Amino acid sequence: MAGSVRAAIRSARDRALARRPRLRPRSPRTARLLALLAVLGPGLIAANAGNDAGGIATYASVGAKYGYDLLWMMVLITISLIVVQEMAARMGAVTGKGLAELIREQYGVRWSTFSTVSVLVANLGICISEFVGVGAALSLAGIPKYVSVPVAGVVVWSLVVRGSYRSAERIFVLMALPFFAYPVAAILAHPHWGTVATSTVAPHVELNSGYLFLFVATAGTTITPFMQLYLQSAVVERGIGPDELPGERAEVVVGSVFANLVAAFIIIATGATLYVHGDRSVSSAADAAKALAPFAGRYAEVLFAVGLLGASLLAAAILPVTAAYVVAETFGFEKGVSRRPREAPVFVAVVTVLILIGMTVAMIPGLPVIGLLVAVQVVNGVLLPITLFFLWRLASNRELMGRYANGRAFSFLAAATVFVTSGLSILLLAVTAAGL
Repeated sequence: MAGSVRAAIRSARDRALARRPRLRPRSPRTARLLALLAVLGPGLIAANAGNDAGGIATYASVGAKYGYDLLWMMVLITISLIVVQEMAARMGAVTGKGLAELIREQYGVRWSTFSTVSVLVANLGICISEFVGVGAALSLAGIPKYVSVPVAGVVVWSLVVRGSYRSAERIFVLMALPFFAYPVAAILAHPHWGTVATSTVAPHVELNSGYLFLFVATAGTTITPFMQLYLQSAVVERGIGPDELPGERAEVVVGSVFANLVAAFIIIATGATLYVHGDRSVSSAADAAKALAPFAGRYAEVLFAVGLLGASLLAAAILPVTAAYVVAETFGFEKGVSRRPREAPVFVAVVTVLILIGMTVAMIPGLPVIGLLVAVQVVNGVLLPITLFFLWRLASNRELMGRYANGRAFSFLAAATVFVTSGLSILLLAVTAAGL
């Protein structure tokens, strides 16, 4: 009896297996693609968060005022961004600690507190500009900012506070998809691709304050302190260790290249329309979107607005999280996107307060957006040299990093990146202070 029952069970199981559709074996190319998609996360998110509303406005201004003349610098900035992001990811994987925590441990509470206060001020200013960007993007679709900004704030808060790290990370990665709108907008603008290629490899420099300001601003908006702070803390929270460094390095390179290609396409789109037709006054990313329509068509305007919305939402989520990471690491509080409010009350409180202030200020009528962005750039200009210096020195510390410390060649490249980028930031401060 028992034997017949077992035989019947086996027979039913065999019939079920026979009806199951057969899966085709994955090709090596498909397997490699799936492996790459599996590691997409902190590097891609951090690099693309740098293409925020202020960044888009800067790139659009570059294209509108100087056409393709500044494209060559995007090649150098991409190399620098890869170097800086790789150091942050490597430190997170090797030490299991965020940058703010390492600064406190290695250099003391004073430097750590100064860095934290600067990050809070800078991130608050940028967070406000991101909600301004959300309102501006959706206003092109006829949705008033008094509706779009609060809804965006609630969505961002729910994603960060109520979701798990894995779910939040997946949505952050998906938020990079709207950036594909910019290459399409650039193609619709019908640029002269031969001139684009020449400008990418042949440096063009002008010795005037306008060119200098946009040159420095472009470098400053592409490599910003919050990107490194977020990346290192996100690598730690994701649980990436030294064994997974090759995959994370690949992701950092892919994210940095993709983010700067997006920036280049924004320059190309505005250069092929606004610069060519003599309309060289761009005061915001939304202005750039509206200005594209007469020359490249309504679809180019819509695509530009879609990219602005995606960029603003991504940065509006990343900036409060970065500030919360820094505060928690500096003062030893519990942290993490996966943590519930009762588990990490300070972390959640920082996220909540920044989002609330960003939403509230963004809805103020007649807000001086340009003045706000300039003030934020100045604060970031002060913070960037300090953050990059600590990043370089900590990544070169053999007692801390062991065999994963910077080698001589990489340390030289990192030092050059730190000093050149810092010099440009100081130059931006000087130009801003002089009112040139």
